[in-house]
Amino acid sequence: MAKKKIVLTFPPERVEQPITYHLVKDYDLIINIMRAEVHEEETGLIVLELEGPENKIDEGIAYLKNQDVGVQEAARDIALNEDDCISCGACTAVCRPRALHLNPDTFELEFDKDRCILCGLCVRACPLKLIEVKF
Repeated sequence: MAKKKIVLTFPPERVEQPITYHLVKDYDLIINIMRAEVHEEETGLIVLELEGPENKIDEGIAYLKNQDVGVQEAARDIALNEDDCISCGACTAVCRPRALHLNPDTFELEFDKDRCILCGLCVRACPLKLIEVKF
């Protein structure tokens, strides 16, 4: 059995459709929703782990793409060197789920890993290169 972590981006018109259900029913995949942020009539993001035969995973991903769902590989984790961070806020500008944000009282950068969708945009945005991809 193979495993693959992916980040799904659902367009607003697909948010209410049971697309992940079809991964289980039609492709016999085991799914583990690691993180999700889905709002009615807005773009939805899900970090998902798929488990099953490699060919079924590939078929399931092809199905997702055919449904206009964005699929990115998420074989990584994000680590922030908070000791050296100067809280410039450059990473907050690209962090759509607001996992990285400046505390309005202290102006210190705060990182909420539970909100992170592993997109990696913050890695490129950090001018001091204090955010890295792990896995």
